[in-house]
Amino acid sequence: MSERITARAAIALVATRFDELHVPEGVFPDDGPLSWSGYGAARALATERTGEDESVVAGVASVDGRPCVLLSFEFGFLGGSLGRRTGDRLERAYETARARRLPLVSLIATGGSRMQEGMQALAQLQRVARQSALLKEAGLPQIAVLRDPTTGGGWATLGAGADVVLALPGAQIGFAGSRVRPADADPAAYRAEGQLAAGHIDAIVRKEDLRGVLAGWLTLLGGDRGRDRNPEPAPVPEPFGRTGLPEDGWEAVRRARAAGRPRAQAYLDAYFPHRQSLVGDRCGGVDPGMLCGFGLHQGVSHAYAAQTGTATRPAGYRTAARLIRLADRLGIPVLTLVDTPGAANDAAAERAGQGAAIAEAFAAVASARVPVTTLVIGEGGSGGALALTSADRMWVTADSYFSVIAPELAAAILKRPPAEVEQTASQLRLRPQDLVELGMARGVLGT
Repeated sequence: MSERITARAAIALVATRFDELHVPEGVFPDDGPLSWSGYGAARALATERTGEDESVVAGVASVDGRPCVLLSFEFGFLGGSLGRRTGDRLERAYETARARRLPLVSLIATGGSRMQEGMQALAQLQRVARQSALLKEAGLPQIAVLRDPTTGGGWATLGAGADVVLALPGAQIGFAGSRVRPADADPAAYRAEGQLAAGHIDAIVRKEDLRGVLAGWLTLLGGDRGRDRNPEPAPVPEPFGRTGLPEDGWEAVRRARAAGRPRAQAYLDAYFPHRQSLVGDRCGGVDPGMLCGFGLHQGVSHAYAAQTGTATRPAGYRTAARLIRLADRLGIPVLTLVDTPGAANDAAAERAGQGAAIAEAFAAVASARVPVTTLVIGEGGSGGALALTSADRMWVTADSYFSVIAPELAAAILKRPPAEVEQTASQLRLRPQDLVELGMARGVLGT
């Protein structure tokens, strides 16, 4: 179990300045809207124990010089539960973020909606969901930090609804709290580590590292003060690997499949002196063969989605689509690195919705208002590669190829013997220089 810390202690972990927001409070019956006997006394006792008069504290903050609106839950106040006054404070925080064009950071520790206020408490989730939607519509980012515990509606709105989700080690996370789960439920599924493995959070961060990680994310996503809403395209990365063009199609295939060829990790390391990763498709899947995130290149934030040479799985396409949609909403240009023999075609991939996942990636690229730049650094295997490819800003390296289908599969479909695979590769015109001549690529790098 993660160490439980107070709302103010959590703020002190990350904020170098904090100016609290104060929300005018109207008439509130002593025992709440349900006249729940003893509710007023319980609130008074919670205030005595914690020094807080509600379960959330909100204000305008600075995290190592990066401005944001910061809210923090006090779990010691009735389990960090959401009631009407909690909703008032959360709504004020979101409204302030929109008015000042600031990111919103949530330090969450909650057990869910407050039973003593009944449906009025539950309805606060709708208020939060609406405010979150308005903030997204305004093109401003939301970052959630999940403390212990983060359960119920707080997880399903403030937490899972954020653009970037971080968690403290060992934090209890899940829609079902510990007292309402099935007796035989696997406890690992309700911990930060299990949620990361399932693709529901982006990273687990130690509390001593939290300020630096948040500052990094705020630098990359930021508010939009001074941001160009029509950003320049991402510059094409410098090429690695071999120079000179392949003589025939089969040579292009062999060079792209060479074990020692530079992969996405090398390109990202050289391109981004600082970057942070987005992990998972938020549908229960993670594809290690798809690297997604945001990084700084020449002082400018860019989003990236990079294939690493493996067959891309549904979770990979969904994660890339999630990344591209977020970048588009925030006005951040996108770089994609294409390198895959194709989409995974096993039964597990089909059951996980491979076709729908590829369609989602195609749609994200096609509908992006920000420029998408593509560099093919290895294999460009059919639609599984094309789904991440810009229609008008694609470059290729000298040790890459792009084909409607792998030459071996083309030969099999045409009922040609294995001896004709190499000839088929040339007929497909898949070499980098062929792609330029066909008008599919703007140029070959590394020649």
